[in-house]
Amino acid sequence: MAGNKETEYALPGMPESYWIATTQESRYPSLSGDIDVDVAIIGGGIVGVTSALLLKDAGLSVALIEAGRMLHGVSGQTTAKVTSQHGLTYERLISDFGEQQALQYAESNQAAIEKIASLVNSYNIDCDFMRKPAYVYAGSEASAGKIEREVEAASSLGIPASFEETPPLPFETYGSVRFDDQAQFHPRKYLCALARKIPGEGCHIFENTRVHKIEGEGPVTVKTENNGLIKAQDVIQATHFPIHDKPGMLFYRLYQSRTYLLGTHIEEPFPEGMFINAEQPSRSLRSQPDGDSELVLVVGEGHRTGEGGNTRDYYRHLEEWIRSIYTVNSIDYHWSTQDVITADNIPYIGRITSESKHSYLATGFRKWGMTTGTVAAMIISDMILDRDNPWAEVYNPSRLKPVESAKNLIFQTLESGKGLVGARILPVPEDASHIAPGKGDIVKIRGERVAAYRDDQGVLHTLDPSCRHMGCIVSWNDAEKTWDCPCHGSRYNIRGEVVHNPAVHGLKEKETQE
Repeated sequence: MAGNKETEYALPGMPESYWIATTQESRYPSLSGDIDVDVAIIGGGIVGVTSALLLKDAGLSVALIEAGRMLHGVSGQTTAKVTSQHGLTYERLISDFGEQQALQYAESNQAAIEKIASLVNSYNIDCDFMRKPAYVYAGSEASAGKIEREVEAASSLGIPASFEETPPLPFETYGSVRFDDQAQFHPRKYLCALARKIPGEGCHIFENTRVHKIEGEGPVTVKTENNGLIKAQDVIQATHFPIHDKPGMLFYRLYQSRTYLLGTHIEEPFPEGMFINAEQPSRSLRSQPDGDSELVLVVGEGHRTGEGGNTRDYYRHLEEWIRSIYTVNSIDYHWSTQDVITADNIPYIGRITSESKHSYLATGFRKWGMTTGTVAAMIISDMILDRDNPWAEVYNPSRLKPVESAKNLIFQTLESGKGLVGARILPVPEDASHIAPGKGDIVKIRGERVAAYRDDQGVLHTLDPSCRHMGCIVSWNDAEKTWDCPCHGSRYNIRGEVVHNPAVHGLKEKETQE
């Protein structure tokens, strides 16, 4: 529904990711015609870029294919913490997966930190890479015990973890787990530099080339919207959420969640470290060099994509929180990002199924994609090169942890049903007269449901509200001015064009008259 203009929260700062705003746009060509390579890689984020570089260095030819511009998706919207500290993770991992697989997870993410550091050093990349301690702090007494148990669990797996009673934050906490020798960086400076190493010697990057279909199995045929075909021995879906998951049917084991960020300048010096709380709603802080000053990233307020009510409220909550603990001189940027979460909270990395010898994917990074995306590139490149990898087991997409997965699968099925069936029977306004300029809503016009958006000139634009992925009804995201699907997280702009997969086709136009 449209908000009251007199009371509506005004979004602060530029509506753009700081990482994108402070780096140059890429200018790679679109695919034009058919080509043959050893490996086709779909998706120009951290998984795709790192995999392409590792495989090229091993002597293979690769084609990296991006539907839009490189590094404009999740990797361009991230918090960019380079850490093996993924919230309170390791006690749960040991309990659910056992010590051996928990150790694989710990070692792989620690190795990813060092892989990133090595690539920064090898290619002399100026990307603000710096070592920092990472903290998970208890914001309530109820979480204090969890912190102590996490320190014990992480330390048992060889992670440099310690208990710190009073982390350097300007408000009361109840203890924290500290991981030393973690890192942060500017993700686009890092990944754009890696991407420039890929073209040449039979390797390619293609932008504005949307993949519609993947067929075959060694060789694989990758079909694009209208740019041509790519034939390859192997294919990697590095698309964040897979666009093709047969026969694995991963759509039922994944969902997408949104997170909100503010880029702020504060009066006080920011403490040394990266910080996140142990409770919900999440609250995360880190700093970033910004010319002669320091930008503080304020992050949190997650919810399932396509749900959660008025999305402006999440930015407002973050602004209220940061102003309650620091003197805020300015809020310069606001943006949001999207993350995939699996049924058991561990990424799916590897072959889609045990029978799929040449089709690989990486997804479900649960908001920690800088290290787990790098882990994915290392595991999948080893698989393609027929090398053993010591961490592959814990990330195997074919795994099934019966109790936890069954509980989450039931929940995901019910949630998808709400978008597929429930949203078609819920009452909606019978006309679009209430939609103000710059607003959107699902309404009925002449008895048919439409996704209706009124532009600043007052003209109403109408679309079929059925997501082109699996037919769920989209909802209006007022802060980003997009149509978001609550089932699997596809997102569309006001023209109905895809801005976030798994959908590969835009919403259909629906001609109506008010």
